[in-house]
Amino acid sequence: MKLADLDVIVTAPPAPGWGGRYWILVKVTTACGITGWGECYASTVGPVAMEAVIRDVFDRYFEGENPENVERLFRRVYSSGFTQRPDLTVMGAFSGLEIACWDILGKARDRPVWALIGGRMWDRVRLYTYLYPLPSHEVSDFWTSPEMAAECAVAMVEAGYTAVKFDPAGPYTMRGGHQPAMSDISMSVAFCRAIREAVGDRADLLFGTHGQFNTSGAIRLGQALEPYLPLWYEEPIPPDNIAEFRKVAEAVRIPVATGERMTTKAEFAAALNAGVAILQPALGRSGGIWEGKKIAALAEVHNAQMAPHLYAGPVEWAANLHLATATPNLLIAETIETPFHDALIKGTIKVENGHVSLSDAPGLGIEVDEALARAHPFDGNGLHLQMQDDPCDYVNGNSFEGGAPPKK
Repeated sequence: MKLADLDVIVTAPPAPGWGGRYWILVKVTTACGITGWGECYASTVGPVAMEAVIRDVFDRYFEGENPENVERLFRRVYSSGFTQRPDLTVMGAFSGLEIACWDILGKARDRPVWALIGGRMWDRVRLYTYLYPLPSHEVSDFWTSPEMAAECAVAMVEAGYTAVKFDPAGPYTMRGGHQPAMSDISMSVAFCRAIREAVGDRADLLFGTHGQFNTSGAIRLGQALEPYLPLWYEEPIPPDNIAEFRKVAEAVRIPVATGERMTTKAEFAAALNAGVAILQPALGRSGGIWEGKKIAALAEVHNAQMAPHLYAGPVEWAANLHLATATPNLLIAETIETPFHDALIKGTIKVENGHVSLSDAPGLGIEVDEALARAHPFDGNGLHLQMQDDPCDYVNGNSFEGGAPPKK
């Protein structure tokens, strides 16, 4: 087999837009006509620039190559540009293309990807969901309402989920790590209290942040949350100083998790060395499926666990689930349930009672609705995700409105 052709589709999920402003799908075809799908989880540059990067990486390193040569492809992309260091943009491009190679290999062998990377470890993969507004909720009020969050948590537990994630401690500001406002700490405690009282011991609480605090601020907040026994404290400080994670991990009695903004085993190894207990690679950014296996192996020897991250579309989700199915030290995997996520892969992977059981279908086991993807082109100028310019508001409090919803 030889890789012969590439198509890039940037599709924008309709409102409410959970999963980001756009998803970058790649369709790779071999000279013998086998098609593989991947997804690039990239937000450091806009989609037009990112498409140019993806095409450049494909033209330089993938075209004409055998998709079996995943190691060779990785080393060429990682090293040939005189870099040999983690690079979010280039590795984001590589990751989506690498996922497509595994889809091709599975289809060529009539076997699921999980069977090619170690086999089935889990018959069912445990999932968690972010807390999104219910239809009865006023969206603008939801993000600062512990009561609404608790109502949503109960609904998710009744749907079968055994873990829910929420992140009330904004703002996510480009100004770097900061001390949380006292109102942010109070709000976070109120969310944890309300959700814990509502779900009891039926579900784990996953406390999310997006690296917005400095080290001492993260410790103050984390210690305030300890009475509610969250399963993890997600990315409490910026990912650009991994060594500082150790101070948080040693001071807070909640397992520290991180990884959605990291790429390659090099960065994840540093996180493990800094005391991170739960790794959250997003396979469309972190190096793809094979690099994900290496990250999982590193975690295993550190007695750490894997929790693949998802704030993207269902193609990356499928890749995450195949890795999860074959990973012995799996904790849980993230999911996003929207009609558009489901329709884009024609319902080929289903959540049942908060779990997923992957089938024996070849490749990623999905059928992408290409026409639907093309019917929702992205026409905005924002990034997939982005930080706000405004600093933390120590007077009026802060609110984060759930990711990057599209224009209304």
